[in-house]
Amino acid sequence: MGIFQISLVVSDYDEAIHYFTRVLDFELLEDTQLSETKRWVRVAPKGSACSLLLARAANEEQLGRVGNQTGGRVFLFLHTDDFYRDYNLWRSRGVRFIREPSKEEYGIVSVFEDIYGNLWDLIQPV
Repeated sequence: MGIFQISLVVSDYDEAIHYFTRVLDFELLEDTQLSETKRWVRVAPKGSACSLLLARAANEEQLGRVGNQTGGRVFLFLHTDDFYRDYNLWRSRGVRFIREPSKEEYGIVSVFEDIYGNLWDLIQPV
């Protein structure tokens, strides 16, 4: 068994696609129109076995969860093989890091916010 997909509630499909593919360099795996208002949109870091399903909020309750699916805790953990390459590139593209890089026993880590305010750990494991 394995987790292969996680749903991320977003406010706009195209805005989310742009952010994840142009800013974070994820791949657009699928963008299928399901109805006039619903699409099946999947993105993932290159080579990742797990993808994000970008799910546009369908009502006010879901819209209220955009950017805060975990009540302010770090939501997603992204491994990299070159921390400072990605950290510096993303900073130059406007990604907001809310915690400076630090060396921990498990690797180099920093916390950043995505376009909606979800918190992510960027980690280069040891």
